[in-house]
Amino acid sequence: MDMIIVGITMAIVVGLYFQNNPLNHGPKFMRVRFVNWFALGMTYAFLYMARYNLSVSKNALGDLMTKQEFGKIFGVGTIVYGLSFLLTGPMVDRMGGRKGMLFAAIGSSLANIFMGAVLFYYLHGGRAINLTIAMTILYSLNMFFQSYGAVSIIKVKAYWFHVRERGLFGAIFGTLISFGVYFAFDWGQAIADAVKLNPGVELSAVQRFIRAAFAVEMGRTDAFWFIFFIPAMFLIFWALIDAWLLKDSPAHAKFDEFDPHDASSDDGEVDLAIGALLRRIFTNPILLTIACVEFTSGVLRNGIMQWYFVYAKEVPQIGAEFFLKHWGLLICMTGIVGGFTAGLLSDRVFQSRRGPPAAIMSGLMVILTLIMVFCVPDHPVVLGLCAITVILAVIGVHSIMSGTAAADFGGRKATATASGIVDGCVYLGSGLQSISLGYLTEKSWVFWPAFLVPFAALGTYFAWRIWHQLPEATKRYLRTVEKIELVEVTGPKGTVTVASKSTIVTTDEV
Repeated sequence: MDMIIVGITMAIVVGLYFQNNPLNHGPKFMRVRFVNWFALGMTYAFLYMARYNLSVSKNALGDLMTKQEFGKIFGVGTIVYGLSFLLTGPMVDRMGGRKGMLFAAIGSSLANIFMGAVLFYYLHGGRAINLTIAMTILYSLNMFFQSYGAVSIIKVKAYWFHVRERGLFGAIFGTLISFGVYFAFDWGQAIADAVKLNPGVELSAVQRFIRAAFAVEMGRTDAFWFIFFIPAMFLIFWALIDAWLLKDSPAHAKFDEFDPHDASSDDGEVDLAIGALLRRIFTNPILLTIACVEFTSGVLRNGIMQWYFVYAKEVPQIGAEFFLKHWGLLICMTGIVGGFTAGLLSDRVFQSRRGPPAAIMSGLMVILTLIMVFCVPDHPVVLGLCAITVILAVIGVHSIMSGTAAADFGGRKATATASGIVDGCVYLGSGLQSISLGYLTEKSWVFWPAFLVPFAALGTYFAWRIWHQLPEATKRYLRTVEKIELVEVTGPKGTVTVASKSTIVTTDEV
C-alpha cells in the first residue's frame, strides 16, 4: 500500500513539473530536462538512504550501539560533512555537477560497503574491534562523499532552471529528500526485518526474496550488514545511469543556453577562481544570513527526523504506533507538501523571494516545538502530529534555502560553493544537536523538544531579515519582462526593493 501511495505521489509531482512552464520552454526541452532530473534526483534520493541507514542500524543493533554512541557517530559524520563543503563546493564549481554526482555515488557506495563489512566482522565474533570508532571513521568518509552529491544536484539545477522556476525546483528538491528519507527509514526497516534470523513479523514477497537471495536463514546471526550493502547496490546502479544520461547544462544536451537571471548574470564569461568563489560567499551578508537559517534548520530537521524514530522505539507510543510504523512514508508525504508549499509561495506569491516562506515555516516550528515540550511522554498522538508537521515545515525551509536561495544569490558559477557552505551549516547544526541530544536524552526525553525551541526562534528571526531580498538580475527581469512594478524603500536598516502592488512595507521593517 505504501508503495502505491509513493507511486501516485511521484506521478503527481511529475505532472506538476510539466504543468509549470512560466518561460514557455519547448516540449523537447521539458522532456530532456525531466530525464536529466529523474536520473540525478533518484541518485540523490538513494544517497539519502545511504546516509540515514545509520539510524535504522542503531535500532536494529539495540544495546550494541547506545544512544550516546549513535549520537557521536552521526554527530562527527555530520560535522565532517559540513566542513567538507569548503573543498567539495569549489571543486564541483570547477568540474561540473555530473562528475560531482558520480564521485558522490561511487564514494558513498564504497563507504557503505566497508561499514557493512565491519558490522559483518563484529557480529561474527570480532569484538576486539571498537565498533564506535570504526563506524565513526567510515561514516565520516561516507559523509565526505555525500557532500559532493548535495552541491552537484544544485549545480546542475542552476543551469537548467530560471530564477522564476526555482521555487518549483525547491519543491522537487524537497521531494527528492522526502523520497530518500522514505527509502532510508521504511525500506531500511524492511531490510532490517528481512535479514533477522527470526523476523517475528510477517514478511512481504520482496523481503522473502532478500532472505533467499542472500541466504539469511543459513547464517548464525542477524545479517544487519545488508542495511549498508543494499543501499550501496542501488547507488552503483544509479551511478551507471548518470554516466549515461546526465548532462551538466542545456548546451551539453544540444540546446541553446539561457540566462537564468541569478547573481552570475553580471559576471560575463569570467570563470571565478577558488579564492574568488569563497570571497563571494563569505563577504555576502545575504548568503551568510541564509547560512544562519540553515544552521537552525539542521538542528530542527535531524532533531526530529532522527530522534523521534529513536524515542518512539524506546518509549511505547500507546495509541500512536502508526507514526513509528510509517515514519518514512509520513516524512515523505509531509516533506513533499512542505517543499511544494514553500516553492509555490515563493514563486507565485512573493515574486521569487525566498525569505517569506522560510520565515512563515520557521515561525510554525516555534509553536510546534513548544507544544511538544508539554507532550513528552503523556500525549503521544499530539507529539507525533507535531513532530511530523515540523518535518513538513523544516523540509520546506531547507528546500527553499539550500536548494534555491543559495543558488540565486551565489549565482550559477558559484552555486556549488554557495549551496555547499549553506548546506554545510545545516549539518553543523545537525552535528550539534546529535552530540547534544545523545547526551541529554540519556538524562530525560523532556530535554529533547526543549532543546529545539530556541533554534526554531532563531531561524524565524534570520529568515525575517531577508524577507525582501532579490538578486539584482532578478529585479531587472521582473521589471523588464514580467512588468512587475518594483519600488525602492529606504529605512533605518537599509534599502530594499519590493513589489508595490503585492507588498505593503513600512520603513521600520527595512
